[in-house]
Amino acid sequence: MRILYLLPVFIIYCLSATAQTVTYDEKVLEQKLDSILREGELLYKYERAAWSSTDYANSNEFVKKYYSGYFVYQDGKKIKGIIFDENTEDCVAEYVFGKNFDAPEEVIVDRRRLTQEEKKLIKTRTAILQQLSDPKYKLTVPDGFSLNIILIPGDVQYKLYIITGTSRSDVIPFGNDYLFVANENGEIEEWSKFHSRLIPIETVGPNGETVIMPVHSHLKTTPLVTATDICTFRLYAPFHNMQEFMVYSTAMGKYLKYNLKKNKITITDK
Repeated sequence: MRILYLLPVFIIYCLSATAQTVTYDEKVLEQKLDSILREGELLYKYERAAWSSTDYANSNEFVKKYYSGYFVYQDGKKIKGIIFDENTEDCVAEYVFGKNFDAPEEVIVDRRRLTQEEKKLIKTRTAILQQLSDPKYKLTVPDGFSLNIILIPGDVQYKLYIITGTSRSDVIPFGNDYLFVANENGEIEEWSKFHSRLIPIETVGPNGETVIMPVHSHLKTTPLVTATDICTFRLYAPFHNMQEFMVYSTAMGKYLKYNLKKNKITITDK
């Protein structure tokens, strides 16, 4: 079996012998990478719980009958997936996740009223999403892909991440990812787009090679690997028996390698 380390061709356009590079104090860089790892892990837990919750919901005839929407939130040390009805008043199923996100550790299929906290989360998510039709955000949905929404509440602000998803079995959909930060009323106060476009990394090479470590490049505006990169890789890597991916930072002139098993980022020249 031939093995391929996948290097996207557009990297060559980003290299320059005279380009200025960004440097970080070692302690500052370590803190930044630790923060990215924590955020990436949290995003993964939210989105993996969403995948599992909706799969379970669609396999239950009672839940399917009333299923209008879903959302995921953290309750203490647990992550909960909630399926709600068309009136956004009742929860019809609740899936509770602890350490294993492939399957819930508790399933509650029973109609109950949504709590005030749950209603607030749904209302805030809806308020943020309604603003995204503004052309200034340039939100796009590439053909054959979908957008996945992850809302993470804070003390006074909400972070709404958008990552791209796919049902294709031969692609890892890096890129086309956004972060919107909103106030307690759901009004967007700042936003960013991490990658300039979708980067659909093929998991099989042009001659049938097995890709074992995908690589993509970041513009100088995104010097480090992102939490969305880590979340996306953790979601799709198990389907392709991958353990690592790399990002070439044009700002730093270095590669950042993420290892799934160690959940660690290392920096290397190649």
